[in-house]
Amino acid sequence: MSLPYLPFTRPSIDEATIAAVADVLRSGWITSGPKVREFEQKLSEMFAGRPVRVLNSATGGMEIAMALAGVGPGDEVITTPLSWVATGNVILRAGGRPVFVDIEADTRNIDLSLAEAAITKRTRAIMPVDLAGLPVDRDRLNALAKRHKIRVVEDAAQSMGAHWGGRLIGSFGDLVSISFHANKNITSSEGGCLVLNDAAEARQCELHRLQGVERFADGNMDATLAGGKYNLTDIAACIGLGQLPHMQQFTARRRQLAMRYFELFDRSLGCTLPVVDLQQSNWHMFQVLLPEGVARGDFIAGMHAAGIGIGVHYPAMHLFTLYRELGFREGQFPLAERVGRSIVTLPLFPAMQDSDVERVCKAMTAVLRVPARRAV
Repeated sequence: MSLPYLPFTRPSIDEATIAAVADVLRSGWITSGPKVREFEQKLSEMFAGRPVRVLNSATGGMEIAMALAGVGPGDEVITTPLSWVATGNVILRAGGRPVFVDIEADTRNIDLSLAEAAITKRTRAIMPVDLAGLPVDRDRLNALAKRHKIRVVEDAAQSMGAHWGGRLIGSFGDLVSISFHANKNITSSEGGCLVLNDAAEARQCELHRLQGVERFADGNMDATLAGGKYNLTDIAACIGLGQLPHMQQFTARRRQLAMRYFELFDRSLGCTLPVVDLQQSNWHMFQVLLPEGVARGDFIAGMHAAGIGIGVHYPAMHLFTLYRELGFREGQFPLAERVGRSIVTLPLFPAMQDSDVERVCKAMTAVLRVPARRAV
């Protein structure tokens, strides 16, 4: 009998949360309402009392953060090319220009030395990405921003439950955007949040997330800025509320599974494994680099044939057509390009069994030992 298909990720949603969602549906109030306010309060408590506003995506959070940071035409935002394309797109949508710098070979995160060298008089902000939930060095990052008087917009989409220096990501820093997408460490099905600095920024975020409209007790309203529509529903907030109590358990299980990968992985295959960080990373993903010469498409097909799902997170975005048209080209960021063409995401989610990790490792050995899997 064949084994069931093993996806690269799957959310864990308990029956109590499913029942609570049914209650919300029966309540008749399914858009933004009391569950959204409760979710924001719980997140604020988690993030050291900082104001938090939930949104329909972390992308929406970054778009609003661009506005709060004052990014506009002629401004530059320094970031990494090794991320989901939303990281660069929000800069373009604000009218700014992304300034990409290469990554560190070991962490695969933005190289802060290169970032500092790229700062000009047009630099408005720096946007680091915690790839796979491994935090960028927040001490160096925040010192850099303070030294050059620029804003930090953390693309912490993958960072829920990660720590730096014993502090939860989101509990300190400047503007922090976190995702609750279906494949994240906790989910609200779709959604995210923006962690802010003070009540004034929180109020501005509220205006940006719902058309810039202010309502008054007498029934009148006003629009004070050209906002968008980024609000989260009570249905999604209810799922998020059900997830929060499990966050530590989910993170601990992810770390156990990551350790199992390190124990069982066949080093002779020539793959490059991630940094071993079992304290600060939340192990959102377990990513390896295939050896040079291995055709990634063939590898994915081979693993799929073995009943195992593989993700790709991410190709280097500066090589996409949109960014090539802005003048970016191959060869500018060799480390990001090397990672982007070879990276694969292996299955990792809390409901996995240790035996699933063994299955993945055995399948990888079988697939990568086949000579035909090598690219010509």
